Amino acid sequence: MANLKILNEENRDGIIYFELDGMLDAHNFEVLEALFENHFERGFYRFVVDIRRLMYVSSAGAGVFIGAVGSCQENDGNVVLVQPSQEVKEILELLGVYQIFPVVQTRALAVDLFTKKAV
Repeated sequence: MANLKILNEENRDGIIYFELDGMLDAHNFEVLEALFENHFERGFYRFVVDIRRLMYVSSAGAGVFIGAVGSCQENDGNVVLVQPSQEVKEILELLGVYQIFPVVQTRALAVDLFTKKAV
C-alpha cells in the first residue's frame, strides 16, 4: 500500500485546508474521498489542497479531485490546488483535468481567491 499523509485543517472563514504528502493512488484514494465527503456532510465546499509534497497521483486519485470539484461548484465553492510538483502537474495534464482547477503557488493566494470571490 502506498503511503499518503493528509493534514486536515479548517480556517475561520470556513475554508478547509488539506496538505497531501506521498502518493495518491488506487490503494488510498478512498481516504481522501472520505475526508471530502465528511466536510460536504457538514456543509463545507471551499477547499485549498496543497499538493507540493504529493509525488504521484493516479487516475483514481485524480477522480477524487474531479468528483469533489463538481460537488463544490454546485454549492458555490471550489477546490484550489497549491503548488503542484512538475511530475503531478504533468500527470494531471495527461489525464486532461489540470485546467479544471484554479492553481496557485501559495496557501495565502488560494485563500484570497475565496475571500475575494474570484473562484
